[in-house]
Parts: sequence; C-alpha cells; structure tokens
Amino acid sequence: MRGRIVRIKRITIKNFKNVKNGTLLFENSKNSSKSSIVGLYGQNGSGKTALIDAISILQVILRGAAIPEIFTNYISVDSQRSTLQFEFEIYNSSRTEIYTIYYSFSIENEEFSDFIDGEISSSKIIVFNESLHYSYKSDNRIQRKIELINTDTAAVFEPKTKYDIFTNRNTEIDLDLIVAKKVSRASSKSFIFSVEFFKIIKENCQNKEYLFILDSLASYGKNELFIIDTQNSGLISLNVLPVSFKIKEGNKGTIGRIPIALNGTTIIPMSFLHVVKKMMNNMNIVLSQIIPNLTVSITELGTKIMKDNSEGCMIQLMSNRNGFEIPLQYESEGIKKIVSILNLLIAVYNTNSVTVAIDELDSGIFEYLLGEILSIISEKGKGQLIFTSHNLRPLETIDKRFIAFTTVNPDNRYIRMNNIKSNNNLRDMYYRDILLGGQSELLYDTTNNSAIAYAFIEAGEEIGT
Repeated sequence: MRGRIVRIKRITIKNFKNVKNGTLLFENSKNSSKSSIVGLYGQNGSGKTALIDAISILQVILRGAAIPEIFTNYISVDSQRSTLQFEFEIYNSSRTEIYTIYYSFSIENEEFSDFIDGEISSSKIIVFNESLHYSYKSDNRIQRKIELINTDTAAVFEPKTKYDIFTNRNTEIDLDLIVAKKVSRASSKSFIFSVEFFKIIKENCQNKEYLFILDSLASYGKNELFIIDTQNSGLISLNVLPVSFKIKEGNKGTIGRIPIALNGTTIIPMSFLHVVKKMMNNMNIVLSQIIPNLTVSITELGTKIMKDNSEGCMIQLMSNRNGFEIPLQYESEGIKKIVSILNLLIAVYNTNSVTVAIDELDSGIFEYLLGEILSIISEKGKGQLIFTSHNLRPLETIDKRFIAFTTVNPDNRYIRMNNIKSNNNLRDMYYRDILLGGQSELLYDTTNNSAIAYAFIEAGEEIGT
C-alpha cells in the first residue's frame, strides 16, 4: 500500500493502574487529511497518565523490546493481570484501502527466585494471550474480521489454518517457533512482534497481506510512535534536556531522542553532529514565531574520543534572544519544555503517519500559547496527537470533538461529553457538569470547603501553630 498511514483508533484498558475498565475512541474527523487530536482532562489520579502508560507499553511491544520492570507495579492491586486492547487503522492517503487491525494482550507478574546472592524473591512481567485480528475494505473488496494469530493455546498459536500459511507448512521450523515463544515469555517480550518470530515468518510466509500487516505495525512502533511522559519534565528539572526528533534526509529519515546536558557539555558522535544542527535549525523556524526573537543554537567546544574509540564533539545548547546569547539552562522551565517537544509537534503538523502522545502537555507552558499551538495543529495538521492536561485553556480553542474526560468511576474511566452545541463554551460546560452533573458519569469527586478548612486547622494544631 503506497503512502501507508497507521493510526490508533481505539484503546481499551482493563485492570491497569487505577483503571478497572476504560475505552477511548480516537476517531474524531471524517477528513483524513486533517490531524487527529485527543486531549484527555480530569482530576488527579483519575486515569490520565494510565492512558499514556498504556501507549508506552504498546510502543515497547511493537519494537520487539522487553517491557521495563517498573511496569510490574502498574497492574491493579486487586487483579492478577492487566489487559490492553488496541484498534488501529492502516490506510493510504486517499483512504480507498483501509485495514482495521485489532491487537490485544495481557500482562502479569511472574515470581522467580534469584540464587546469586542467596535466595531472593523477585518478579518480572510476562506478555501472554496475544491476539491479532483484521478486516479490510476497499472499493472492490470487503474482508470481514478474521483471526490471524491467537497465542492463548497450548500450541504455538491458532488458528491452525493461519499457522500453516505463516509457516508455509514447513514442519522443520515448529521447534524454532516453540523456542521463540518461550524465549519471548522469559524475556518480557511480545511473541508476535519478537525478532525471532519475524525472522521465521519472513523466510517462510508467502502471504504478502499478512506480512504487510505485521510489518506496518512494527514499523509504526519503531519509527512513527513517540511518547513524551512525565519523566521528560523530570529530566529537565535535573538539567537534562531530552530532545525528541524526526527528521527527513533525502529518501531516508532519522528519528530518536538525545539527552543533552543543560549545566555543562554533551558529547555526541561526530557523525551525528549534522543531524543535531539540522534539528535545531528546523525547530528555530517555528520557535522564533511562537516566542518572538528566540532561537536555540549549538556551540561546538572541541572534539573528544568516545568510549567506542570514535570521535565525538562536545556541544552546549545556547539561547539567543535580541542579540544576546546565554546557556539554555538559564531559560525558564516552560521554554525548555517547548524546545524538548517542538520537533515532534512539527512532525505531527506535517506528517500523516506520526503519532505523538504527551503526558501533562501543559506543564510549564503559558496557557494562551498552548491553546494557540493546539488550535493551529487541529485546524491544519496531519498527524495524530494524544495528550493529557490540567490546563483548561485548550477547551476554549480547539474543536470540542477533540476533548475527552476522565470520570470518578473506575469501571468507566473515559467519556466524551454529551449535549454539547457548537456555540457552547466547553470550559464552562465542564465546570457546570462538575457542580450540577448532567453526564452519564460523575466527572469529579466533589470536595467540602468547610471540611478542608477544618482539616487545615486540625493539622496546624499538630505542628504547634
């Protein structure tokens, strides 16, 4: 499919962090040339970050990487497993061919013992019950939803008819697939998107459509899906600027994330210096418009041999404003936040196939500027932007179809507001529904001001005030 575009259409989360059950639909525009934006709002601890964390796990799985150990704590305390379900659309730019992909999996903790320094009980995440289905629609063909792979079986996977197609009935590779499945489980990886599974099926499968589906999702996870979590802001507070980027160079593209020290120098490979310069020049085109007279530059401070014995370049980020140059570390947290994510916002604006998920997008950014940036992307952008926020300014600036809310009900965490007219102010409507209700679920656990004031007084007595 020429000009392939992959987008997340729907996510369902079960028993993950504080979300017992929650489904959020991301399809909010009939015009495929426009961006797909979903901003998630709600009170603290109501499941906003859980959505970004679920997408983070998806990214790790699609890349064939191991799920970090920290996610062992994300399974709901009263459940043995979490289940994440994702619905994707893969289509061409004219949307005349559309694949709808359904991928789900469960994760749970598996206890094990480490005898290296005595018997130590520990746990790791395992990925299991993976399921992959798809349907297809074009002008001259319709394929109803069919099951491609289901690993919830004693066999390697079912259905048997699809197993035979993937393996081309080559029984000599049965043992290799059994080993690959066991290795994936032991290493906290997906079996379907593991390097071992891909290698085997690419050498044997003759069905180009099945390979196209798997290749599209794997490529999406590696090259087109970007996550900016709260760790990003944490690094900035520690004087490290994690700059994420996606840059096209001729027929090739360069993607990645560079942690650049703010309170000193950073050594980068000499071969990568031109990429960093291009990234900064590209970013400055937009930066100078949203923050007048501000640009960011790189000062080269000499060369140094790196650990792999290759030549590296020592650089420092500088802020240039009104003819004066200072180290970027002395700029505000908001400006550093904008610099760290701006290249990805540029990619979302210009590229259909890019998805960027940002937790607490509003952190440190002036609310009016945030509203203007989101308004511009929503009106003329092309990619997919998913974000959480506490700042209600965007509720007044972007299309109401782009906004979702968390609820106080853990069994139904995500909703879109009902009965919103085109001339309604969504911010005012949100406040009204907090106070008076009117939605299918409560949006906020109301507080009692008198009780809070009394609690402050009571707490003050304990500290001798």
